Amino acid sequence: MRCPKCTSIEDKVIDSRISKEGSTIRRRRECLECGHRYSTTEAVLRDGVVVIKRDGRREEFDREKLVRAVRAACHKRPVDLEQITMLVEDVMDSVEAQFDTEIPSHALGHGVMQRLRNIDQVAYVRFASVYKEFRDVTEFVDEISSLGKPQK
Repeated sequence: MRCPKCTSIEDKVIDSRISKEGSTIRRRRECLECGHRYSTTEAVLRDGVVVIKRDGRREEFDREKLVRAVRAACHKRPVDLEQITMLVEDVMDSVEAQFDTEIPSHALGHGVMQRLRNIDQVAYVRFASVYKEFRDVTEFVDEISSLGKPQK
């Protein structure tokens, strides 16, 4: 790992913690050159996973693309990066168990929506507006009114 402060590659691991699900490891590191401390996260690489888009196209799964979409929905909301990371890992574990290496994009979107609904309702509506392709305000109102109802 390169130190984000001085770019040295000499560091030592101070602490390691495994996520609740066991799919990621968070490491606290200290640069041996400048003494700066920083955190890194290690995750399992998901090679060969393909997403089947709504129009039938297939594209290689890009974890960062999914993280960016969730981060955009959570912008200026009280949701931290660790929650987003864990949400994405939960979704991926769930859909990979169900679909193996070819995952429909709707399964990813649905998984994110289910989890966002429990984390932050504003972020949920933001994500739903893009995922469900809302065309007017009445669709927003319908989705917001459904938040008070139990999930299917």
